[in-house]
This record gives sequence, C-alpha cells and structure tokens, in this order.
Amino acid sequence: MGTLPKRKDIPPWVKVPEDLRGPQVFRVQTALLEAMFGPGGSRIPYIEQVSRTMLEVKVLGSSNLTEVKVYGNYLYKLRTTWMLQSMAERHRLRWERGMLKLEDAMNALELN
Repeated sequence: MGTLPKRKDIPPWVKVPEDLRGPQVFRVQTALLEAMFGPGGSRIPYIEQVSRTMLEVKVLGSSNLTEVKVYGNYLYKLRTTWMLQSMAERHRLRWERGMLKLEDAMNALELN
C-alpha cells in the first residue's frame, strides 16, 4: 500500500487518502531549487494552489539531487510534473549558457 506523506497541512483540494497514493516522483538538481521554488520554497504554496496538487520536496543526502513528489488528482499530477520538469530544464539550460558565457569571457581575457 505504501506510506502516506508526513506533512500535516494537507491542502483542502487534495482528497485523503485516494490522492495521496501513487505520487508522481522526479528528481531535479538541488542547485535549481531556488530558481524553481523561490528562496526557502516560498513559491511552493502558490504552485500547489494553482496546480491543485500537493508537493513534497526532499533533498537526497549523498547526491546533488532533490526528489520532488507530486500528490493529487491523476491529471493534475501529470500536468504539474510536466510543468516542473520543464521549468527545471529551462533553468538548467539558462545556467549552462551563463557558464559558457563566463568561460568564453575568461578565455578572451587570457588571450589578451
């Protein structure tokens, strides 16, 4: 059956226990969390309200990954997971482009 999340403030739009079974789970780089969820996860309540889901974020100890679980209605879970994965990919690509620009600038300084 699986265990239910330990969170105590389950949003009113999440039906207990049926919406708490079988969450969508994905992993994202920990460095991208602030860009996605705001400082200290400040945007999580807003994302939950708009998407009609409940999020549980857990930093994995030995890696640089964070596990995100999305609870709720089946279609809402799929849509929210897709949206969050797309956001993570967008932020990752922006970060990589920034690093490439920084590397180019440093190489240009070394050549002069």
